[in-house]
Amino acid sequence: MAYLWVKVFHILMVTSWFAGLFYLPRLYVNLAQNSDATTQEVLIGMAQRLFRFMKPLAVLTVITGLILYLFFGVGKGMVWIHVKLVLVFALLVYHWYCGRILQHFKSGTNTKTHVYYRWFNEIPVLLLLLVLILVVIKPF
Repeated sequence: MAYLWVKVFHILMVTSWFAGLFYLPRLYVNLAQNSDATTQEVLIGMAQRLFRFMKPLAVLTVITGLILYLFFGVGKGMVWIHVKLVLVFALLVYHWYCGRILQHFKSGTNTKTHVYYRWFNEIPVLLLLLVLILVVIKPF
């Protein structure tokens, strides 16, 4: 029964974290498109609060995932779990880079266009798709 509870909380943390990973870059699209100082201030405030909210979700996602792996043996000895861990690491780097981008907007040093952020926004979608394929289908 403990396994199922940890799995429920892992899915909840992943879902919540991804909500932020999907929405934060969308705020960056709006920030890159808008030069109005008041709007910039509001969007930066929204992005800061969202990023602050996302940090513990990322940590809890990793912790619950490690519990599933280390204590319940989910994926042990299988190739797919190693590929998944690489993708999770890529998501953590993406999350970190979102924080760096936020610092650029706060300091007024952003040089990227809204088109860049529109493409940047697609990265977590692709990574999530790959992770889901690995977890559900377990191709190897």
